[in-house]
Amino acid sequence: MVSDVHGNVEDLKRAGDGADALVVLGDLVDFVDYHDHEKGILGAVFGPEKVGHFAELRRNRRGAEMAGYLRSLWDSLPDPAAVVRQAVREQYAELFAAMPVPTYATAGNVDAPSLWPEFTGDGIHALDGQSVEIGGLRFGFVGGALLPPGGTLRHDLPWVPNLRSDQEYDALLEGLDEVDVLCTHVPPQVPELVYDVVARRAERGSRGVLERVRRDRPRWSLFGHVHQPLSRRTRIGPTECVNVGHFKQSGQPYVLRW
Repeated sequence: MVSDVHGNVEDLKRAGDGADALVVLGDLVDFVDYHDHEKGILGAVFGPEKVGHFAELRRNRRGAEMAGYLRSLWDSLPDPAAVVRQAVREQYAELFAAMPVPTYATAGNVDAPSLWPEFTGDGIHALDGQSVEIGGLRFGFVGGALLPPGGTLRHDLPWVPNLRSDQEYDALLEGLDEVDVLCTHVPPQVPELVYDVVARRAERGSRGVLERVRRDRPRWSLFGHVHQPLSRRTRIGPTECVNVGHFKQSGQPYVLRW
Protein backbone atom coordinates (compact mmCIF):
# COMPACT_ATOMS: atom_id res chain seq x y z
CA MET A 1 0.00 0.00 0.00
CA VAL A 2 1.40 3.38 -1.05
CA SER A 3 0.46 7.05 -1.11
CA ASP A 4 2.07 10.26 -2.32
CA VAL A 5 4.09 8.56 -5.02
CA HIS A 6 4.86 11.87 -6.78
CA GLY A 7 6.61 10.31 -9.74
CA ASN A 8 8.62 7.60 -7.94
CA VAL A 9 8.31 5.09 -10.78
CA GLU A 10 11.29 2.89 -9.97
CA ASP A 11 10.17 2.05 -6.43
CA LEU A 12 6.57 1.70 -7.59
CA LYS A 13 7.66 -1.15 -9.87
CA ARG A 14 8.63 -3.15 -6.76
CA ALA A 15 5.92 -1.95 -4.37
CA GLY A 16 3.64 -4.94 -4.97
CA ASP A 17 6.33 -7.63 -4.76
CA GLY A 18 5.03 -10.57 -2.73
CA ALA A 19 1.61 -8.97 -2.16
CA ASP A 20 -1.79 -10.20 -3.27
CA ALA A 21 -2.67 -6.68 -4.43
CA LEU A 22 -1.33 -3.13 -4.47
CA VAL A 23 -3.43 -0.29 -3.08
CA VAL A 24 -2.56 3.27 -4.13
CA LEU A 25 -3.98 6.19 -2.12
CA GLY A 26 -3.26 9.01 -4.51
CA ASP A 27 -0.88 11.78 -5.56
CA LEU A 28 0.83 9.96 -8.40
CA VAL A 29 1.83 13.15 -10.19
CA ASP A 30 5.11 14.93 -9.43
CA PHE A 31 4.09 18.53 -10.08
CA VAL A 32 6.72 20.45 -8.11
CA ASP A 33 9.77 18.59 -6.84
CA TYR A 34 11.01 20.57 -3.86
CA HIS A 35 14.10 18.36 -3.44
CA ASP A 36 15.27 18.30 -7.06
CA HIS A 37 14.13 21.37 -8.96
CA GLU A 38 14.94 19.82 -12.34
CA LYS A 39 12.24 17.20 -11.84
CA GLY A 40 8.49 17.47 -11.69
CA ILE A 41 6.27 19.16 -14.25
CA LEU A 42 7.36 22.68 -13.34
CA GLY A 43 11.01 21.68 -13.54
CA ALA A 44 10.57 20.04 -16.94
CA VAL A 45 8.68 23.02 -18.36
CA PHE A 46 10.43 26.01 -16.76
CA GLY A 47 13.80 24.74 -15.51
CA PRO A 48 15.34 24.44 -12.03
CA GLU A 49 16.14 28.13 -11.47
CA LYS A 50 12.51 29.23 -11.78
CA VAL A 51 11.29 26.30 -9.68
CA GLY A 52 13.87 27.21 -7.03
CA HIS A 53 12.47 30.73 -6.79
CA PHE A 54 8.91 29.39 -6.62
CA ALA A 55 9.93 26.97 -3.84
CA GLU A 56 11.57 29.77 -1.87
CA LEU A 57 8.40 31.87 -2.03
CA ARG A 58 6.34 28.92 -0.85
CA ARG A 59 8.71 28.08 2.01
CA ASN A 60 8.51 31.66 3.22
CA ARG A 61 4.70 31.63 2.89
CA ARG A 62 4.64 34.60 0.55
CA GLY A 63 1.36 33.45 -0.95
CA ALA A 64 0.35 36.47 -3.01
CA GLU A 65 3.83 36.88 -4.48
CA MET A 66 4.03 33.13 -5.19
CA ALA A 67 0.69 33.17 -7.00
CA GLY A 68 1.73 36.16 -9.10
CA TYR A 69 5.04 34.56 -10.01
CA LEU A 70 3.33 31.31 -11.03
CA ARG A 71 0.88 33.25 -13.20
CA SER A 72 3.78 34.96 -14.93
CA LEU A 73 5.32 31.56 -15.72
CA TRP A 74 2.08 30.24 -17.21
CA ASP A 75 1.57 33.45 -19.20
CA SER A 76 4.92 32.85 -20.89
CA LEU A 77 3.46 29.79 -22.66
CA PRO A 78 1.09 29.95 -25.65
CA ASP A 79 -1.12 27.10 -24.33
CA PRO A 80 -0.14 26.23 -20.77
CA ALA A 81 -3.10 23.89 -20.17
CA ALA A 82 -2.08 21.72 -23.12
CA VAL A 83 1.53 21.63 -21.87
CA VAL A 84 0.39 20.48 -18.41
CA ARG A 85 -1.99 17.84 -19.77
CA GLN A 86 0.74 16.38 -21.94
CA ALA A 87 3.22 16.34 -19.06
CA VAL A 88 0.69 14.63 -16.78
CA ARG A 89 -0.11 12.04 -19.44
CA GLU A 90 3.57 11.26 -19.84
CA GLN A 91 3.95 10.71 -16.10
CA TYR A 92 0.79 8.60 -15.93
CA ALA A 93 1.94 6.40 -18.82
CA GLU A 94 5.03 5.42 -16.79
CA LEU A 95 3.32 5.23 -13.41
CA PHE A 96 0.36 3.08 -14.39
CA ALA A 97 2.62 0.81 -16.43
CA ALA A 98 4.66 0.23 -13.24
CA MET A 99 1.64 -1.04 -11.27
CA PRO A 100 1.14 -4.79 -10.84
CA VAL A 101 -2.12 -6.63 -11.36
CA PRO A 102 -4.29 -6.25 -9.41
CA THR A 103 -3.97 -2.64 -8.28
CA TYR A 104 -6.73 -0.64 -6.61
CA ALA A 105 -6.16 3.12 -6.77
CA THR A 106 -7.86 6.33 -5.76
CA ALA A 107 -6.71 9.81 -6.75
CA GLY A 108 -5.10 12.45 -4.54
CA ASN A 109 -5.28 16.22 -4.71
CA VAL A 110 -2.26 16.36 -7.07
CA ASP A 111 -3.90 14.11 -9.64
CA ALA A 112 -6.07 14.47 -12.73
CA PRO A 113 -8.63 11.65 -12.32
CA SER A 114 -10.37 12.65 -15.56
CA LEU A 115 -7.32 11.23 -17.38
CA TRP A 116 -7.22 7.94 -15.47
CA PRO A 117 -9.59 6.03 -17.83
CA GLU A 118 -6.85 6.32 -20.47
CA PHE A 119 -4.53 4.21 -18.30
CA THR A 120 -6.66 1.95 -16.10
CA GLY A 121 -8.32 -1.37 -16.91
CA ASP A 122 -6.84 -4.85 -17.32
CA GLY A 123 -6.54 -5.31 -13.56
CA ILE A 124 -5.74 -1.67 -12.69
CA HIS A 125 -8.87 -0.39 -10.93
CA ALA A 126 -9.70 3.28 -10.28
CA LEU A 127 -12.08 3.65 -7.35
CA ASP A 128 -13.77 6.72 -5.89
CA GLY A 129 -16.88 6.49 -3.74
CA GLN A 130 -16.81 2.74 -4.34
CA SER A 131 -15.90 -0.38 -2.44
CA VAL A 132 -14.38 -3.70 -3.44
CA GLU A 133 -13.53 -6.99 -1.78
CA ILE A 134 -9.83 -7.79 -1.42
CA GLY A 135 -8.77 -10.97 0.35
CA GLY A 136 -12.11 -11.37 2.09
CA LEU A 137 -12.26 -7.81 3.46
CA ARG A 138 -14.32 -4.91 2.16
CA PHE A 139 -12.22 -1.87 1.14
CA GLY A 140 -13.93 1.48 0.57
CA PHE A 141 -12.25 4.32 -1.37
CA VAL A 142 -12.75 8.09 -1.48
CA GLY A 143 -10.18 10.21 -3.31
CA GLY A 144 -9.23 13.85 -3.54
CA ALA A 145 -8.73 16.42 -0.80
CA LEU A 146 -10.83 19.21 0.67
CA LEU A 147 -11.28 22.80 -0.40
CA PRO A 148 -10.61 25.38 2.31
CA PRO A 149 -13.80 26.77 3.89
CA GLY A 150 -15.45 29.08 1.38
CA GLY A 151 -12.90 28.15 -1.29
CA THR A 152 -13.67 27.55 -4.95
CA LEU A 153 -11.75 25.98 -7.81
CA ARG A 154 -10.36 28.24 -10.55
CA HIS A 155 -10.91 26.38 -13.80
CA ASP A 156 -9.20 29.13 -15.81
CA LEU A 157 -5.79 27.98 -14.54
CA PRO A 158 -3.61 25.44 -16.44
CA TRP A 159 -3.66 23.08 -13.46
CA VAL A 160 -6.74 22.48 -11.30
CA PRO A 161 -6.12 20.40 -8.15
CA ASN A 162 -8.45 17.55 -7.29
CA LEU A 163 -10.28 19.26 -4.43
CA ARG A 164 -13.84 18.84 -3.20
CA SER A 165 -16.23 20.65 -0.94
CA ASP A 166 -16.91 19.01 2.41
CA GLN A 167 -20.47 18.30 1.25
CA GLU A 168 -19.36 16.49 -1.91
CA TYR A 169 -16.71 14.55 -0.04
CA ASP A 170 -19.06 13.52 2.76
CA ALA A 171 -21.70 12.40 0.24
CA LEU A 172 -19.18 9.98 -1.28
CA LEU A 173 -18.31 8.69 2.19
CA GLU A 174 -21.97 8.15 3.04
CA GLY A 175 -22.48 6.32 -0.25
CA LEU A 176 -20.03 3.60 0.76
CA ASP A 177 -21.43 0.40 2.16
CA GLU A 178 -20.05 -0.98 5.42
CA VAL A 179 -16.31 -1.51 5.01
CA ASP A 180 -13.54 -3.20 6.93
CA VAL A 181 -10.86 -0.87 5.55
CA LEU A 182 -11.55 2.80 4.80
CA CYS A 183 -9.05 4.08 2.20
CA THR A 184 -8.79 7.84 1.63
CA HIS A 185 -6.14 10.25 0.47
CA VAL A 186 -6.67 12.65 3.39
CA PRO A 187 -6.55 11.63 7.05
CA PRO A 188 -9.38 11.93 9.54
CA GLN A 189 -9.40 15.32 11.25
CA VAL A 190 -7.22 14.38 14.21
CA PRO A 191 -4.60 16.99 15.26
CA GLU A 192 -1.60 14.65 15.42
CA LEU A 193 -2.47 13.08 12.06
CA VAL A 194 -2.94 16.32 10.10
CA TYR A 195 0.01 18.35 11.42
CA ASP A 196 3.14 18.34 9.20
CA VAL A 197 6.22 18.85 11.37
CA VAL A 198 8.44 20.01 8.48
CA ALA A 199 5.97 22.40 6.86
CA ARG A 200 4.95 23.43 10.40
CA ARG A 201 1.29 23.65 9.59
CA ALA A 202 -1.82 21.50 9.72
CA GLU A 203 -3.25 20.14 6.49
CA ARG A 204 -7.00 19.78 6.09
CA GLY A 205 -8.22 16.44 7.30
CA SER A 206 -11.76 15.16 6.97
CA ARG A 207 -14.30 15.44 9.77
CA GLY A 208 -16.49 13.12 7.70
CA VAL A 209 -13.84 10.40 7.78
CA LEU A 210 -13.47 10.88 11.54
CA GLU A 211 -17.21 10.61 12.07
CA ARG A 212 -17.47 7.51 9.88
CA VAL A 213 -14.62 5.84 11.78
CA ARG A 214 -16.25 6.62 15.11
CA ARG A 215 -19.64 5.40 13.93
CA ASP A 216 -18.78 2.29 11.90
CA ARG A 217 -15.56 1.23 13.65
CA PRO A 218 -13.74 -0.32 10.64
CA ARG A 219 -10.63 -2.37 11.29
CA TRP A 220 -8.39 0.19 9.54
CA SER A 221 -8.49 3.77 8.32
CA LEU A 222 -5.63 4.23 5.83
CA PHE A 223 -4.52 7.46 4.16
CA GLY A 224 -1.58 9.65 3.11
CA HIS A 225 -1.45 13.36 2.12
CA VAL A 226 0.55 14.61 5.14
CA HIS A 227 4.17 13.91 4.24
CA GLN A 228 5.78 14.34 7.68
CA PRO A 229 2.98 13.86 10.22
CA LEU A 230 3.38 14.52 13.92
CA SER A 231 2.08 11.00 14.40
CA ARG A 232 1.93 8.37 11.70
CA ARG A 233 -0.69 6.29 13.49
CA THR A 234 -3.26 6.40 16.25
CA ARG A 235 -6.29 4.44 17.36
CA ILE A 236 -9.86 5.65 17.39
CA GLY A 237 -11.74 3.05 19.40
CA PRO A 238 -10.88 -0.28 17.77
CA THR A 239 -9.84 1.34 14.46
CA GLU A 240 -6.16 1.52 13.61
CA CYS A 241 -5.57 4.80 11.73
CA VAL A 242 -2.34 4.76 9.70
CA ASN A 243 -0.61 7.20 7.38
CA VAL A 244 0.88 4.70 4.92
CA GLY A 245 3.84 6.99 4.23
CA HIS A 246 5.38 9.46 1.81
CA PHE A 247 6.31 6.92 -0.85
CA LYS A 248 8.27 9.37 -3.00
CA GLN A 249 10.82 9.77 -0.21
CA SER A 250 10.71 6.37 1.51
CA GLY A 251 10.23 4.07 -1.48
CA GLN A 252 8.76 1.59 0.99
CA PRO A 253 5.15 0.36 0.84
CA TYR A 254 3.07 -0.12 3.95
CA VAL A 255 2.20 -3.79 4.30
CA LEU A 256 -1.28 -4.66 5.57
CA ARG A 257 -1.65 -8.20 6.86
CA TRP A 258 -4.74 -10.00 8.14
